[in-house]
Amino acid sequence: MGIGVVQVAVTLLIIMLLVKPMGSYLVKVFGRQRTGLDRVFGGPERLLYRLIGVREDEAMGWKKYLTAILISNAVMLILMFLVLRLQKFLPLNPDGIDNMPAAQAFNTAVSFMTNTNWQSYTGENALSYLSQLLAVTFPMFTSAATGFAVAIAFIRGLVGRQDDLGSFYVDLVRSITRIFLPLSFIVALFLVFQGVPQTLAGAVNATTLEGTQQTITRGLVASLESIKHIGTNGGGWFGTNAAHPFENPTALSNLVHIVCMLLLPTALVYAFGLMVNNRKQGWTLFAAMGVLFLVMLTTVFVSEYRGVPALDANGLQTNMEGKEVRFGIPESALFTAVTTAATTGSVNNMHESLTPLGGLVSLAQMMLNNVFGGKGVGLLNGLLYVIIAVFICGLMVGRTPEFLGKKIEGKEIKLACIALLIHPLIILVPTALALMRPEAAASISNGGTHGLTEVLYAFSSGAANNGSAFAGLNANTDFYNITIGIVMLLGRYISMIAMLAIAGSLAVKRVVPVTTGTLRTHTPLFAGILVMMIMVVGALTFFPSLALGPIAEHLAMVQ
Repeated sequence: MGIGVVQVAVTLLIIMLLVKPMGSYLVKVFGRQRTGLDRVFGGPERLLYRLIGVREDEAMGWKKYLTAILISNAVMLILMFLVLRLQKFLPLNPDGIDNMPAAQAFNTAVSFMTNTNWQSYTGENALSYLSQLLAVTFPMFTSAATGFAVAIAFIRGLVGRQDDLGSFYVDLVRSITRIFLPLSFIVALFLVFQGVPQTLAGAVNATTLEGTQQTITRGLVASLESIKHIGTNGGGWFGTNAAHPFENPTALSNLVHIVCMLLLPTALVYAFGLMVNNRKQGWTLFAAMGVLFLVMLTTVFVSEYRGVPALDANGLQTNMEGKEVRFGIPESALFTAVTTAATTGSVNNMHESLTPLGGLVSLAQMMLNNVFGGKGVGLLNGLLYVIIAVFICGLMVGRTPEFLGKKIEGKEIKLACIALLIHPLIILVPTALALMRPEAAASISNGGTHGLTEVLYAFSSGAANNGSAFAGLNANTDFYNITIGIVMLLGRYISMIAMLAIAGSLAVKRVVPVTTGTLRTHTPLFAGILVMMIMVVGALTFFPSLALGPIAEHLAMVQ
């Protein structure tokens, strides 16, 4: 265990060293300051703005900003659906893969458009190369950039003096050209160096050592893997995701994947402090998220090392089931904590094979949805809880709550409650519906508490736009494809609409001078209040379902 602790500590140290420089770079990108990439992308960006009729200095109110998001996302969603439904007749299909069924195509298009990347199919057998490029890799860039844009727009609303959140199209383009493309290119080259395939040559037939024939699937894997983790997308070219040796061949590639997943979500929290001209505020939010993450990481790490009584009875002291030997327990536990904390959904081990408490960590982080979270979305959910915490503290001392000099009033609280309550609603209601329907319950491969966890995990993954799977559940049915697709849409856009509306409301409010009675929201005390608020709200909302699932399974094992 000691070596494992060192491995985890070194990885987290690398991430912490990158937080400040990357956060400062993000501020330059969205503050329209000069960067080293101006000469490379400046000209193409301006040409693109002219082609689509966008003014670079255009000011959008929150309604116009939201409209631009919904229209652009809807158009891309339709195009992705058509590509999946017609891939048999389109080029770059060397293996002759058939068209995807309608319900599954709907689920897949929604999944990658919402940055969820949930897969009810096996990538190498269900998608052509063109589909992998246009319906998977391309939306990995646009969905990640959309999340970034919304977070930046919200910050502008907090510090603004008028309903001007910037231009969505400019934020989208700059996110892709100045952040995601350069980082993805560098990471993809490194992954090729590590042995990840990047080819259009198609599958090859090989003779094994036993003399049998085997078909080895290849493709543009490295380019997908890079944006998959940098954009906290998830999904995978192969069905076993980052456990597959072609996606994640070495311990070094595993380290790069983990660093990429946390790089932008953590840096954006620091960038928030710089953009609101209050670094302490950024570090306070970072500390609250960091405490939650370390608690979750410690839980899954210790649980997998201790194993369960059934393993002890067979002379095994640790739980290596479902894990790759080349990663071991430390890197598998860290990957599990990171992928659900950053709402990535990529997996290098099978989450169904985790101990009950290890599986609880994955579920809990998706249910909280703000332990760093994906780029943009995690920050928004963290700020959502900040608004609720400020409001409750204000009620306790009898003052109108304020955050960064802006009064938090009834309108903002109502919108925050909508964003807060939609998350448990779209998890618990579909889970109950699935357990009531015989055809949906038939997809569960395990009975009892573990089977409940399979269904609960699937809808939690969709609602949190995470995309990881607990396995053991046959999600490729019309019921699950449609219901999880709807859950992904609601989980992505309802909270996004609410938070942009809050940003528009705060943007037009005047700044209230700080007085001796103003609640300081950049102190260790408030960080503690924020952590308790997140845990209390999360516990009250989800504890009953967790008690029936992983907690009950754990108690049954230790008795």
